[in-house]
Amino acid sequence: MKIFKYSFGLFLGALVLLSSCRDFVEPNIPYSEFDTAAYLRTIERTSTDFNFFNLANSNFALILEAVDAEDGATVETVEIRVRHRRLIPDVGLEYTPAIENEDVLVRTLQASDFAPNSESRFLRTSFSIPALEAIQALGLTPADIEGGDAFEFRLVLNDKFGRVFTDTNADANVKGSPFYASPFFYNVSVVCPSDLGGTYNFSQSNMSSVYGSCEGTITGTTTWTPVANAAGAYAITDGTFGFWNCYGDSWGSGSVRISDACGTLSMSGADKYGATYSMTMISSSPESFTFTWLNSDNETGEVTIFAQDGKPLPILQ
Repeated sequence: MKIFKYSFGLFLGALVLLSSCRDFVEPNIPYSEFDTAAYLRTIERTSTDFNFFNLANSNFALILEAVDAEDGATVETVEIRVRHRRLIPDVGLEYTPAIENEDVLVRTLQASDFAPNSESRFLRTSFSIPALEAIQALGLTPADIEGGDAFEFRLVLNDKFGRVFTDTNADANVKGSPFYASPFFYNVSVVCPSDLGGTYNFSQSNMSSVYGSCEGTITGTTTWTPVANAAGAYAITDGTFGFWNCYGDSWGSGSVRISDACGTLSMSGADKYGATYSMTMISSSPESFTFTWLNSDNETGEVTIFAQDGKPLPILQ
């Protein structure tokens, strides 16, 4: 009996030793159709948005790692496909091509595009899809694109056994778990970066108010401070741009902001008396832009903001 226990103990020890020496565990990936498969781990999202103001230099770019039982060698091709999406107020989502049709092939990566790397034993690749390439593949032009649109990029992995892996047959763990990091699906938004923060010189004319007047033109400076957690929003130092100072009043505790939504400016907020503010753009150039502000007390003025320190202003509307 003792000999049996001793022999059994040696057998168990050998199993543990052999298990500890094994340096690879097959990725039994929870796909809906396959037990052992392949996936594309996202190593780095190098670029995942398009700049509305600079589509010509915008890209969708990733670094991917092919993970399978052969360290990535089962990959034959990876299709990069795309669809355009727009949210239309009071209507819903509009797709190009239509959602019931297949998305469009932009590019195909070959097995030869995957190569060894110094950080892991799995093969890696990187790619960059210019925004203009995706737009052209969809039969669109840059003029068809609006701020707030999105491009849906989908990866389709074809392996040497004829199997296909993509977002529609991958388990939620593969697509959402940080370990796998393999969504096969990437939303690339068309964003409108705003950089209007700073202090500007201004001039103002055509001012009117039932509470007082200011003839001719006044000049001064205005500071626009980016609002935290509100992209494209700026708190301004004085919603009347110095108009009240002409007749003995002051801005005080007023809180008015200007918002930049893809080059379209709007004014909101209220002054210390509760009057609300709006604005209408008149003209815009890299050197200056001009607008009329108006509050609910029918006070108004025409303001021209000048570029600061030689930094060109964006074209606004």
